[in-house]
Amino acid sequence: MARSGTRIEAVMTEIRSRIASRAYSPATRLPSVRAQAQTMQVSVSTVVEAYERLAAEGVITSRPGSGFYVAGPVAPLSLTQIGPRLDREVDPLWVSRQALETDPAMLKPGCGWLPPSWLYETGVRRALRALARADCLALTEYAVPLGHPGLRQFLSRRLINAGIEAAPEQIMLTESGTQAIDLICRFLLEPGDTVLVDDPCYFNFHALLKAHSVQVIGVPYTPNGPDVEKFTTALQEHAPRLYITNSGIHNPTGSTLSAVTAHRLLKLADRYDLVIVEDDIFADFEVSPAPRLAAFDGLSRVIQIGSFSKTISASVRCGYIAVRPDWVDSLVDLKLATSFGGGRLAAEVVLRALTDSGYRKHMEALRLKLAEEMARTALRLEALDIQPWLLPQAGMFLWCRLPQGRDAASIARSCLQEGVVMAPGNAFSRSLSAADFLRFNVAQCTDNRVFDVLARALSTR
Repeated sequence: MARSGTRIEAVMTEIRSRIASRAYSPATRLPSVRAQAQTMQVSVSTVVEAYERLAAEGVITSRPGSGFYVAGPVAPLSLTQIGPRLDREVDPLWVSRQALETDPAMLKPGCGWLPPSWLYETGVRRALRALARADCLALTEYAVPLGHPGLRQFLSRRLINAGIEAAPEQIMLTESGTQAIDLICRFLLEPGDTVLVDDPCYFNFHALLKAHSVQVIGVPYTPNGPDVEKFTTALQEHAPRLYITNSGIHNPTGSTLSAVTAHRLLKLADRYDLVIVEDDIFADFEVSPAPRLAAFDGLSRVIQIGSFSKTISASVRCGYIAVRPDWVDSLVDLKLATSFGGGRLAAEVVLRALTDSGYRKHMEALRLKLAEEMARTALRLEALDIQPWLLPQAGMFLWCRLPQGRDAASIARSCLQEGVVMAPGNAFSRSLSAADFLRFNVAQCTDNRVFDVLARALSTR
């Protein structure tokens, strides 16, 4: 089977090569499948499959009764689109655009995800193999409105173990954690409403809230959670509708919410009619679970969301919302209106991976590996006079202050020219008060070139 696949790819490569060299110009009729099979000494079925795949890619077109022809000219390649966008403004989407658009070979200590080899690839492959043999509904059909019943049942048990009482009927699956927040914003907010976020916070919160045309107020974040006094002032002055945060491992600081701060926040939420969205995407990275607002609150004023892109696969998009019962139907209606069915196949893969016998051991090994890299990266950064704001108990992020007088955006641009994507602090800060901070992903700092490039950038004024 492998040899057959290789032969098909060889035919496809040959056709692409001839098109690229202009041996086959646009609208040229390709050799018949029999002629091509004879020329390349492969079977007719191999050529048929290769032609069909090329047609699916749009490289060639099929004309019934006539044969296959080279498709029209493709758009000219713009060399300016290859490589990093050095001229892009350092805004909340700067890190995402640089990390996602650039060559995979670039180093990305500023990105927010694990290297591919650190994710649960083995479990994903096992799940896909099993699903390939399963009922065709798993591969082809829409999901039910709330999402895969088995995965919701699993998440319900998992949340109960974390002290969060959520029946499967209170859990709705989404395409991602980002879609979960987007749906909540559509449900609860009107243009002009006010939303509180941590300062600093995950930069995509800023971008997503901007798309909803709301006012965003940042509250300074401390090692124990948001500054409660300033949080109270923001409530009094702005009457916000929503507060979005991470309670477990905070992004970007790596800090954890204390129980005392959690209780004070929930009292304030009740007094000022505030809804809290608790993003729990890093739950599986924790060694000792931090307090959860949703557990203390009982999903009354707190909505919990999460996803599995950080531990299982970023390609398998699946998240969830756990919410009070009387809000479920409205969120389901919004989900149907904006994305209809949802990813049934993704949910199947995630459930099989989470319940796979190797997932627990995978996460145990991953937590240990991250702890080792956290310590190693902190030492390497301290040698450059880059100081961690704190040393997190778990997770992948180090929030660090640069040496005095250094500007993170300038450092990031300098590093980008040498193929290293950094995460400058003001991308995370609503008040733009983190100009001398960088966020480091320790899992993406294993290459010594990261520190060599950073050292050169710091030495240039």
